[in-house]
Amino acid sequence: MTPADLASVISDSVREAIRSGQLAVDPPESVHVERPRHRDHGDYSTNVALQLAKAAGTPARAVAELLAPIVSSAAGVAKAEVAGPGFLNITLESAVKGAVARDIVIADTAYGRTNELQGLRLNLEFVSANPTGPVHIGGARWAVVGDALARLLEAAGADVAREYYFNDAGSQIDRFARSLLASAHNAPVPDDGYGGAYIREIADNVLKRRPEALNLPDSEALDVFRAEGTSLMFDEIKTSLAEFGTHFDVYFNEKSLHDQGDLDKAVARLREGGHVYEADGAVWLRSTDFGDDKDRVLLKSDGSWTYFTADCAYYLNKRSRGFERVVIMLGADHQGYVGRMKAMAACFGDDPDKHLEILIGQLVNLVKDGQPVRMSKRAGTVVTLDDLVEAVGVDAARYSLARANVDSMIDLDVNLLTSQSNENPVFYVQYAHARLCAIQRKAQEMGVDKGGPEDFDPALLSHEREDELLRMLGEFPRVVTTAATLREPHRVAHYLEQLAGTYHRFYDSCRVLPREGEEPSPLTQARLWLTDASRVVLRNGLNLLGVTAPERM
Repeated sequence: MTPADLASVISDSVREAIRSGQLAVDPPESVHVERPRHRDHGDYSTNVALQLAKAAGTPARAVAELLAPIVSSAAGVAKAEVAGPGFLNITLESAVKGAVARDIVIADTAYGRTNELQGLRLNLEFVSANPTGPVHIGGARWAVVGDALARLLEAAGADVAREYYFNDAGSQIDRFARSLLASAHNAPVPDDGYGGAYIREIADNVLKRRPEALNLPDSEALDVFRAEGTSLMFDEIKTSLAEFGTHFDVYFNEKSLHDQGDLDKAVARLREGGHVYEADGAVWLRSTDFGDDKDRVLLKSDGSWTYFTADCAYYLNKRSRGFERVVIMLGADHQGYVGRMKAMAACFGDDPDKHLEILIGQLVNLVKDGQPVRMSKRAGTVVTLDDLVEAVGVDAARYSLARANVDSMIDLDVNLLTSQSNENPVFYVQYAHARLCAIQRKAQEMGVDKGGPEDFDPALLSHEREDELLRMLGEFPRVVTTAATLREPHRVAHYLEQLAGTYHRFYDSCRVLPREGEEPSPLTQARLWLTDASRVVLRNGLNLLGVTAPERM
């Protein structure tokens, strides 16, 4: 019985009390069911009596005492007890709790998926590093968190488009092009240019494509290095992200906004709303009307657009593509970006709390032998995504980045993440999955079969450790929905670590396979179903984080 099923049972019990004249209230629109903090308080708890007390003109505890026998008589409920000021603590029958294992195995990859966010069409933009260098370790964090969040949102029923926005116009690209051209001429990189061995590599590759570039006038050569260099760098970025398990549905380039006149359209729309004015030879957005700390320039006095204008055009472009909610993930250095973007959405007539969401993530450091790793062999001044993967591997990198709240700055310890010990969280969870697969293989070798659903007796799973494991497995759909709704993939990682620990405790207390010479029993079959259910949930959870679930370790 799922929490949703139990909520229906409680709602039906309230309606029965109303029909019988014991309660004079309107049925509640919804019933809240949650796990009690202490196991001896039952399997679930509800505050429905407190919810109804005022309308009923009766103390909440009296309402709970009236509902308790009705709920207790429902199929699958062992007992309902009144607690505190009017809570109902509900204990389910063993057969009902044990049936979770069967339901999980049958659902397989679908277990954990819900329809909670069905109908929501969402654009999720993340990473979006400029094609002026390799993805750094901060971008790696967004590559993981963004990808995991997209998977979670889809598991909760949302329609998600993963989008990467790259700046192929503006001063940074000009500096990149000048750096490449200088390197190709074996000259020093400009003071405001980009350094690192990768600049020489890209310059050499540009010349392989366009060997005549060095014979062109500087202005024409710069155009070549700008176009070819940006293309090569972005191809490399996409390859690095793909090898890291992160893929995008849309790669959107800023230059297209300029080429299609989208900036003019955005300003015209803002002008129609009465939010644009002119001063000091420039065109401004009156964003302070909606909480921004200052008004923003859209068109400079020299006739050039600002970056903010491109942001406006890009947001409008996303909304015009039918996305109800625009979610943008940014690094800690963009904290000041939130106010102006929220004000901009309001200027377009949108509800900034409904249509726009900006997530800010903190910094990441790589640590080895107790010392921070600060420089890349290739990029020079930063640690890159490729450096991280080389140091700890894809799975360890993804899991460790996903398991930390993005609000927290984190240190990734190379020594820990490459160790095969229980202190290494990714090893701990993956080892639990491999151990479960090993039990299945051993059962096959012994000729022990868990049988079909008709052979499974869920009532036999009554041991304390079995009950604990079943409770944990039953929580997975709620964890997925909560993680998606709150935009917190780390909740899934923490859940998986708890589940792995719960399974290990079960395995230490409850023998799954018969000893040599013993015949398998119905309890053997029941525990094999429980073991298989645990494997399914660990695999599904790791998949949501983009981490593999190895069958052998």
